[in-house]
Amino acid sequence: MITFSCKKISQEELMRCSFTLNRTEYNVMIFMLKTDGIFSVSKISKTMKLDRTTVQKAIKNLVCKKLAKRRQKNLPNGGYTFFYEINNKKEIKNRMKEITYKWYKSVEKSIDNL
Repeated sequence: MITFSCKKISQEELMRCSFTLNRTEYNVMIFMLKTDGIFSVSKISKTMKLDRTTVQKAIKNLVCKKLAKRRQKNLPNGGYTFFYEINNKKEIKNRMKEITYKWYKSVEKSIDNL
């Protein structure tokens, strides 16, 4: 928990604001970060007890935001399935630091302009 003046900012709020995540995207991302593996949408939806389409939408947005990556596995009898994994944790942390640093600089500039 971070305290800023009169507001406490939770780790969840910091991460959600940094990457513009909704609650489901955040929860799927945390699940993938803590479990540290490669998952199908079905596996995530069953484990988290969420609707498959809800997970698909969340995963799609995480991939678009470069927080997760998609891998294709070709099936022996034709066709394919997708699996997802979280991007490099260190890279995600560095991106959050960069985003919060830019915010800090804009706050500093705003104060200087008073």
